[in-house]
Amino acid sequence: MTPIRSTRIVFHVRRISIVLFLTVLFGFLDGPLEARAAESPNVVFLFADDLGWTDLGCYGSAYYETPNIDRLRSEGMKFTSAYTNGPNCQPTRACLLSGQYSPRHGVYTVRSGDRGLEKFRRMIPAPNRTYLPAEVVTIAEAAKTAGYATGCFGKWHLGEKPKHLPRAQGFDEVASRGKHAAHPATEHLTDRTIDFIRRYKERPFFAYVPFHAVHTPIRAGKERADRFNKKPRVGGHNDAVYAAMLSELDDGVGRILRTLDELDLRDNTLVVFYSDNGALGGYNRAGIYGGIGKDISDNAPLHGGKGMLYEGGIRVPLIVRWPSTVSPGSLCHEPVISVDFYPTLLQVMRAETPSQPLDGLSLLPLLRAPQSAHMDRDALFWHFPGYLQAGIERGSWRTTPAGAIRVGNFKLIEFFETGRVELYDLANNISETENLAADKPAVAERLHRTLIAWRERMNAPMPKPK
Repeated sequence: MTPIRSTRIVFHVRRISIVLFLTVLFGFLDGPLEARAAESPNVVFLFADDLGWTDLGCYGSAYYETPNIDRLRSEGMKFTSAYTNGPNCQPTRACLLSGQYSPRHGVYTVRSGDRGLEKFRRMIPAPNRTYLPAEVVTIAEAAKTAGYATGCFGKWHLGEKPKHLPRAQGFDEVASRGKHAAHPATEHLTDRTIDFIRRYKERPFFAYVPFHAVHTPIRAGKERADRFNKKPRVGGHNDAVYAAMLSELDDGVGRILRTLDELDLRDNTLVVFYSDNGALGGYNRAGIYGGIGKDISDNAPLHGGKGMLYEGGIRVPLIVRWPSTVSPGSLCHEPVISVDFYPTLLQVMRAETPSQPLDGLSLLPLLRAPQSAHMDRDALFWHFPGYLQAGIERGSWRTTPAGAIRVGNFKLIEFFETGRVELYDLANNISETENLAADKPAVAERLHRTLIAWRERMNAPMPKPK
């Protein structure tokens, strides 16, 4: 053996030893980025728009047809008390992606809080942002610290300047059909999501899929709508075009789920199905008529609909499937809210926690043991310091400036114009028809004090009397 060849062998052995040493060292230290990423599950977040709590077959609808979403429920966990952070879409999206309640980022409603005719408004709404501030670290940006490929396929609605768009907020790939797109947007967004999954199947990915459906304008293929026209209506579920549009959304979900199966990614993928607020409906039952108060669906037995802090506006379907952790067909009654997804996904992805405040709690304990685990927090909160009109010329509202709190089974709503408070026992009166504020003054006072203290801690802006 020549000295040169001997030297090469020694060097080669030493190089292997160094690599092995570094591999063991980094593994001990929770692994470098690539090693952590290789072990991390994929995340597919399916986000419907304006889908009500009872709009799915697995949530009680006997008219709408959602077999693919129902299958997802049978293979995962159904939440019965899942809430959104806002009664309409923009604040919910901002809270979801930031992990923060609205007073931290300033997004409270769509466009402006001075909706409706000025002559009917008794207060000056608090300022409202229509974008997520650039300095906020989104969950997509956090995912990239763990080596994830990130994609946003659908409705962004968190700012239109370059620094506020999805690519500037952590998403590698983006597809959209515009703010109010409908059919065939669902098919297009599904195609883009499937293409993304196929290309990144060998590394962890986070696919955020905020569908435009079933937001207005309500549109669907004629053949499918005709099929629903032939079905008998059930209760407030009676719009054939809406049913067809929802069926198209369900088809999109089914195609994405089948792609995960086909690529053998099902077991290592966390799938979430969620909605941004309640359905556009329930207004007639709530005594609201005209204009935007027109019913398209119905959230019964919940009171009210989109744009209201009653249950019909903020309680939504939530289904989570993750075969390694979630028992098929499981059920969770614990109240959860949009800001809880951020800390949950941080844990799932093993991503770095940002320095910004996070207001939610991880759902992992509930996913593992829904019957025995409980969230370690005092309350859920809502703050809506503006107006959402219904019948514009009449001065009727979906909501005037208001705030709400849920503690245990009790929920209190405070209306800022008059100071009126309403107290409901959701365990016994989910329809919010019996205001217990006068019958249980101690409970109402305790919840009201807690709500006021939270607003003070959060420095939440209040509307001003004229």
